[in-house]
Amino acid sequence: MADLLYPWLKALHVIAVISWMAGILYMPRLFVYHCDAEIGSKQSETFKIMERRLYKAIMTPAMIVAWIVGLYIAWDRQFFAEPWFHGKLAMVVAMTAIHFFLGHSVKAFAADKNRHGHKFYRIINEVPTLLMIFVVLLVIVKPF
Repeated sequence: MADLLYPWLKALHVIAVISWMAGILYMPRLFVYHCDAEIGSKQSETFKIMERRLYKAIMTPAMIVAWIVGLYIAWDRQFFAEPWFHGKLAMVVAMTAIHFFLGHSVKAFAADKNRHGHKFYRIINEVPTLLMIFVVLLVIVKPF
């Protein structure tokens, strides 16, 4: 049964990861523009809605599905014994930390208490891209 289910689970995992990554890559871009919006303005309030919905309705559910399905696949395929998987898991833990940092930032913007400038969010926007590149290389190439 697991062999019949595997391609479906793998597809679900990839879909969840793509959805999660889309949000992780888009959220800092929203923050860059939100930094330039005047507190209390219509534009600032619109960004707050966009950020909250992106985080709660797309990013977090996608992250949860990616983790649950990914861990099941890793257990089922015995990836925990593979060195490349340890590297991947470390990168995914780092991506999860970024996810929660972005969630903290959503709350800070919602309370009009953001302490970072647009340059900070431009830099933060690059970190998930680098992590994603390493994850893809580890999963596809399996260098060790």
